[in-house]
Amino acid sequence: MFAKRTDFKIEVCANSVNSVLAAREAGADRVELCAGMPEGGTTPSYGCIMEACAVEGIQVNVIVRPRGGDFLYDAVEKKEMLRDIRMIRESGAQGVVCGMLRADGSIDEEFLRQCIQEAAPLPVTFHRAFDRCADPMKALSVLEDCGVMRLLTSGQRSDALQGADLIARLVQASQNIIVMPGCGVSSQNIALIAQKTGAVEFHLSGRVRRESRMVFRHPEFEREEPVRIDGYAHQISGVEKIRSAVAALL
Repeated sequence: MFAKRTDFKIEVCANSVNSVLAAREAGADRVELCAGMPEGGTTPSYGCIMEACAVEGIQVNVIVRPRGGDFLYDAVEKKEMLRDIRMIRESGAQGVVCGMLRADGSIDEEFLRQCIQEAAPLPVTFHRAFDRCADPMKALSVLEDCGVMRLLTSGQRSDALQGADLIARLVQASQNIIVMPGCGVSSQNIALIAQKTGAVEFHLSGRVRRESRMVFRHPEFEREEPVRIDGYAHQISGVEKIRSAVAALL
Protein backbone atom coordinates (compact mmCIF):
# COMPACT_ATOMS: atom_id res chain seq x y z
CA MET A 1 0.00 0.00 0.00
CA PHE A 2 2.35 2.75 1.25
CA ALA A 3 6.09 2.36 0.68
CA LYS A 4 7.10 3.35 4.20
CA ARG A 5 5.61 4.30 7.55
CA THR A 6 6.33 8.00 7.10
CA ASP A 7 4.05 8.09 4.05
CA PHE A 8 0.91 8.15 6.22
CA LYS A 9 -0.29 9.25 9.64
CA ILE A 10 -2.57 7.59 12.16
CA GLU A 11 -4.66 9.66 14.58
CA VAL A 12 -6.37 7.90 17.47
CA CYS A 13 -9.50 9.21 19.19
CA ALA A 14 -8.37 8.95 22.82
CA ASN A 15 -10.75 9.31 25.75
CA SER A 16 -8.17 9.21 28.55
CA VAL A 17 -4.49 9.54 29.35
CA ASN A 18 -4.27 5.73 29.35
CA SER A 19 -5.61 5.77 25.79
CA VAL A 20 -2.91 8.29 24.85
CA LEU A 21 -0.30 5.93 26.26
CA ALA A 22 -1.83 3.01 24.36
CA ALA A 23 -1.85 5.01 21.12
CA ARG A 24 1.81 5.87 21.57
CA GLU A 25 2.71 2.24 22.29
CA ALA A 26 0.83 1.14 19.17
CA GLY A 27 2.77 3.53 16.96
CA ALA A 28 0.14 6.21 16.32
CA ASP A 29 1.32 9.67 15.31
CA ARG A 30 -1.29 11.74 17.07
CA VAL A 31 -4.35 11.59 19.29
CA GLU A 32 -7.56 13.56 19.30
CA LEU A 33 -8.17 13.87 23.03
CA CYS A 34 -11.82 13.98 24.02
CA ALA A 35 -14.38 13.04 26.64
CA GLY A 36 -17.96 11.93 26.03
CA MET A 37 -17.27 9.44 23.26
CA PRO A 38 -20.88 8.14 23.20
CA GLU A 39 -21.90 11.71 22.34
CA GLY A 40 -19.32 11.96 19.57
CA GLY A 41 -16.66 13.65 21.71
CA THR A 42 -16.72 16.61 24.09
CA THR A 43 -14.06 18.76 25.72
CA PRO A 44 -11.99 16.73 28.21
CA SER A 45 -11.15 17.88 31.72
CA TYR A 46 -8.29 20.21 32.52
CA GLY A 47 -6.46 17.44 34.37
CA CYS A 48 -6.81 15.04 31.46
CA ILE A 49 -5.52 17.65 29.01
CA MET A 50 -2.50 18.56 31.14
CA GLU A 51 -1.52 14.94 31.82
CA ALA A 52 -1.99 13.94 28.19
CA CYS A 53 0.14 16.83 26.98
CA ALA A 54 2.88 15.71 29.35
CA VAL A 55 3.15 12.37 27.51
CA GLU A 56 6.21 12.42 25.29
CA GLY A 57 6.50 10.87 21.86
CA ILE A 58 3.02 11.58 20.48
CA GLN A 59 1.16 14.68 19.35
CA VAL A 60 -1.97 15.71 21.26
CA ASN A 61 -4.82 17.60 19.61
CA VAL A 62 -7.71 18.48 21.92
CA ILE A 63 -11.36 18.68 20.95
CA VAL A 64 -13.38 21.73 21.94
CA ARG A 65 -17.06 20.84 22.09
CA PRO A 66 -19.16 21.95 25.07
CA ARG A 67 -21.91 19.34 24.70
CA GLY A 68 -23.29 16.58 22.53
CA GLY A 69 -26.09 17.09 20.05
CA ASP A 70 -25.92 19.53 17.17
CA PHE A 71 -23.17 22.00 16.28
CA LEU A 72 -25.25 25.18 16.46
CA TYR A 73 -23.90 27.13 19.42
CA ASP A 74 -25.32 30.14 21.24
CA ALA A 75 -23.37 33.08 22.62
CA VAL A 76 -22.84 31.47 26.03
CA GLU A 77 -21.45 28.27 24.50
CA LYS A 78 -19.18 30.24 22.19
CA LYS A 79 -17.62 32.12 25.11
CA GLU A 80 -17.04 28.78 26.83
CA MET A 81 -15.38 27.34 23.74
CA LEU A 82 -13.06 30.31 23.27
CA ARG A 83 -11.99 30.07 26.90
CA ASP A 84 -11.32 26.35 26.48
CA ILE A 85 -9.23 27.03 23.37
CA ARG A 86 -7.17 29.55 25.32
CA MET A 87 -6.55 26.98 28.04
CA ILE A 88 -5.63 24.29 25.51
CA ARG A 89 -3.24 26.63 23.73
CA GLU A 90 -1.45 27.24 27.03
CA SER A 91 -1.41 23.55 28.00
CA GLY A 92 1.26 22.41 25.58
CA ALA A 93 -1.13 20.73 23.13
CA GLN A 94 -0.16 20.52 19.47
CA GLY A 95 -3.55 21.39 18.01
CA VAL A 96 -7.21 22.25 18.52
CA VAL A 97 -10.19 20.35 17.09
CA CYS A 98 -13.53 22.12 16.69
CA GLY A 99 -16.52 22.54 14.41
CA MET A 100 -19.54 24.80 14.22
CA LEU A 101 -22.53 25.28 11.91
CA ARG A 102 -25.26 27.80 11.27
CA ALA A 103 -28.91 26.79 11.40
CA ASP A 104 -29.01 26.50 7.59
CA GLY A 105 -26.27 23.85 7.57
CA SER A 106 -23.47 26.17 6.47
CA ILE A 107 -20.17 26.65 8.31
CA ASP A 108 -20.34 29.33 11.01
CA GLU A 109 -17.46 31.15 9.38
CA GLU A 110 -17.37 34.13 11.73
CA PHE A 111 -17.07 31.96 14.83
CA LEU A 112 -14.61 29.59 13.15
CA ARG A 113 -12.32 32.54 12.44
CA GLN A 114 -12.55 33.58 16.09
CA CYS A 115 -11.57 30.07 17.17
CA ILE A 116 -8.65 29.94 14.75
CA GLN A 117 -7.43 33.33 15.99
CA GLU A 118 -7.70 32.20 19.62
CA ALA A 119 -5.88 28.94 18.87
CA ALA A 120 -2.97 30.54 16.99
CA PRO A 121 -0.26 29.46 16.53
CA LEU A 122 -1.76 25.99 17.01
CA PRO A 123 -3.29 24.40 13.89
CA VAL A 124 -7.03 23.74 13.82
CA THR A 125 -8.79 20.57 12.70
CA PHE A 126 -12.45 20.87 11.71
CA HIS A 127 -14.23 17.80 13.04
CA ARG A 128 -17.25 15.83 11.82
CA ALA A 129 -19.63 18.76 12.17
CA PHE A 130 -18.66 18.89 8.50
CA ASP A 131 -20.69 15.74 7.92
CA ARG A 132 -23.84 17.66 8.92
CA CYS A 133 -23.27 20.59 6.56
CA ALA A 134 -25.60 21.17 3.62
CA ASP A 135 -23.04 21.71 0.83
CA PRO A 136 -19.77 19.86 1.47
CA MET A 137 -17.80 21.28 -1.44
CA LYS A 138 -18.75 24.85 -0.56
CA ALA A 139 -17.94 24.09 3.08
CA LEU A 140 -14.48 22.85 2.07
CA SER A 141 -13.87 26.16 0.29
CA VAL A 142 -14.86 28.08 3.45
CA LEU A 143 -12.50 25.97 5.56
CA GLU A 144 -9.70 26.65 3.07
CA ASP A 145 -10.35 30.40 3.22
CA CYS A 146 -10.35 30.37 7.02
CA GLY A 147 -7.02 28.57 7.28
CA VAL A 148 -8.12 25.22 8.71
CA MET A 149 -5.28 22.71 8.55
CA ARG A 150 -7.18 19.43 8.63
CA LEU A 151 -10.68 18.10 8.02
CA LEU A 152 -12.05 15.00 9.75
CA THR A 153 -14.93 13.47 7.81
CA SER A 154 -16.81 10.27 7.10
CA GLY A 155 -17.89 11.65 3.75
CA GLN A 156 -21.33 12.53 5.14
CA ARG A 157 -22.16 8.85 5.55
CA SER A 158 -22.40 6.63 8.61
CA ASP A 159 -18.80 5.49 8.17
CA ALA A 160 -15.78 6.46 6.10
CA LEU A 161 -15.89 3.46 3.79
CA GLN A 162 -19.47 4.26 2.75
CA GLY A 163 -18.48 7.90 2.33
CA ALA A 164 -15.32 7.13 0.35
CA ASP A 165 -16.56 8.68 -2.90
CA LEU A 166 -17.15 12.10 -1.33
CA ILE A 167 -13.92 11.86 0.65
CA ALA A 168 -12.06 11.21 -2.61
CA ARG A 169 -13.66 14.32 -4.15
CA LEU A 170 -12.64 16.36 -1.12
CA VAL A 171 -9.06 15.06 -1.29
CA GLN A 172 -8.86 15.98 -4.97
CA ALA A 173 -10.41 19.43 -4.48
CA SER A 174 -8.39 20.37 -1.42
CA GLN A 175 -5.69 22.97 -1.91
CA ASN A 176 -4.16 23.22 1.56
CA ILE A 177 -6.34 21.13 3.88
CA ILE A 178 -5.46 17.57 4.85
CA VAL A 179 -8.63 15.50 4.42
CA MET A 180 -8.66 12.72 7.02
CA PRO A 181 -11.22 9.87 6.85
CA GLY A 182 -12.70 8.89 10.20
CA CYS A 183 -15.55 6.83 11.67
CA GLY A 184 -15.57 3.06 11.35
CA VAL A 185 -11.92 2.93 10.26
CA SER A 186 -10.23 -0.32 11.30
CA SER A 187 -7.46 -2.69 10.29
CA GLN A 188 -10.02 -4.55 8.17
CA ASN A 189 -10.88 -1.59 5.92
CA ILE A 190 -8.19 1.06 6.29
CA ALA A 191 -6.21 -0.05 3.23
CA LEU A 192 -9.37 -0.04 1.10
CA ILE A 193 -10.30 3.43 2.39
CA ALA A 194 -6.81 4.65 1.52
CA GLN A 195 -7.09 3.18 -1.96
CA LYS A 196 -10.56 4.59 -2.62
CA THR A 197 -9.91 8.09 -1.25
CA GLY A 198 -6.25 8.89 -1.80
CA ALA A 199 -6.04 10.04 1.82
CA VAL A 200 -2.77 9.82 3.74
CA GLU A 201 -4.04 10.51 7.26
CA PHE A 202 -6.58 8.30 9.05
CA HIS A 203 -8.61 8.67 12.24
CA LEU A 204 -9.69 5.67 14.32
CA SER A 205 -10.48 4.77 17.90
CA GLY A 206 -9.31 1.18 18.09
CA ARG A 207 -11.37 0.85 21.27
CA VAL A 208 -11.48 -2.33 23.30
CA ARG A 209 -13.53 -3.18 26.37
CA ARG A 210 -11.60 -3.15 29.64
CA GLU A 211 -13.37 -4.99 32.42
CA SER A 212 -13.65 -3.33 35.84
CA ARG A 213 -11.36 -4.52 38.64
CA MET A 214 -14.15 -4.02 41.19
CA VAL A 215 -14.66 -7.04 43.43
CA PHE A 216 -17.90 -5.85 45.00
CA ARG A 217 -20.61 -5.31 42.41
CA HIS A 218 -23.92 -3.92 43.54
CA PRO A 219 -26.69 -6.11 42.13
CA GLU A 220 -28.85 -3.10 41.27
CA PHE A 221 -26.25 -1.93 38.74
CA GLU A 222 -24.85 -5.23 37.52
CA ARG A 223 -26.96 -5.04 34.36
CA GLU A 224 -27.11 -1.50 32.98
CA GLU A 225 -29.18 -0.44 29.99
CA PRO A 226 -27.14 -1.54 26.94
CA VAL A 227 -27.13 1.87 25.25
CA ARG A 228 -26.18 3.62 28.47
CA ILE A 229 -23.06 3.53 30.58
CA ASP A 230 -21.77 0.17 31.74
CA GLY A 231 -20.85 0.64 35.38
CA TYR A 232 -18.44 -2.28 35.36
CA ALA A 233 -16.47 -1.71 32.18
CA HIS A 234 -15.05 1.18 30.22
CA GLN A 235 -13.65 1.82 26.77
CA ILE A 236 -9.96 2.41 26.13
CA SER A 237 -7.80 2.53 23.02
CA GLY A 238 -6.51 -0.95 22.25
CA VAL A 239 -2.83 -1.27 21.35
CA GLU A 240 -3.27 -4.27 19.09
CA LYS A 241 -6.23 -2.76 17.23
CA ILE A 242 -4.25 0.39 16.45
CA ARG A 243 -1.08 -1.55 15.65
CA SER A 244 -3.03 -3.75 13.23
CA ALA A 245 -4.39 -0.67 11.44
CA VAL A 246 -0.88 0.71 11.02
CA ALA A 247 0.34 -2.65 9.69
CA ALA A 248 -2.55 -2.87 7.24
CA LEU A 249 -1.22 0.18 5.37
CA LEU A 250 2.26 -1.25 4.88
